[in-house]
Amino acid sequence: MKLRQRGATFIGILIILFIVGTAGYAGLVLVPVYLDYMKVARSLEQTRDDQGKASTNPALIRRELERHWDVEDIEGIGWKDVEIKKSGDAYDVRAAYTVEKPFVANVYFAVKFDKQVTIQ
Repeated sequence: MKLRQRGATFIGILIILFIVGTAGYAGLVLVPVYLDYMKVARSLEQTRDDQGKASTNPALIRRELERHWDVEDIEGIGWKDVEIKKSGDAYDVRAAYTVEKPFVANVYFAVKFDKQVTIQ
């Protein structure tokens, strides 16, 4: 009667640990980027809600965004990435930007974000 061995080999376990470790490290690198995006989106929505009650113009919108971003300590987005356009009697505020984060050696993650709100 032949005996059949069962179970994972040491090399198999190492491969699984490598894959899980790589995915975990990628998560550690990308989670702060997405948390910053959530702050940007929340700031845009709060600006929309605050400015909807008063008369608006691009300078007031930009000042309100600046106030929110100072409080939230948002990184990764600059004022060149925020576009304010007048459309009818409202303003379209769009934050479109790309964040590059180093992963390993010369491998980078490039994450693109695009959030738009309309301020009446």
